[in-house]
Amino acid sequence: MSVSLEKQPKEVDETPISPIHPDTARKNSLENYLMHRPNRGELVDKNILPASSAAPGLLAHQKELERNMLEDKLNDKISHRPTPEELVKGGVLHEDPRAAD
Repeated sequence: MSVSLEKQPKEVDETPISPIHPDTARKNSLENYLMHRPNRGELVDKNILPASSAAPGLLAHQKELERNMLEDKLNDKISHRPTPEELVKGGVLHEDPRAAD
């Protein structure tokens, strides 16, 4: 009754991980992906590609220009913003938020 299982050799699975004969579907996977690739219009609709008509080499420069224009616009609006003292006088603020408590 005392048969030891430890002394029996264990079976090892020696099948290769990668198949020896590659699957034909995997072989042509790049071609399959390219056949089902969405067109430019679909990518623009999904906001994956920009809708700009500028040359691709100019897109980075165009984005930088738009960013700088927005920065200038915001800086102009901030420069015309009323001070906390003016807001207290106008009744918008009850006390100066910069004042120490």
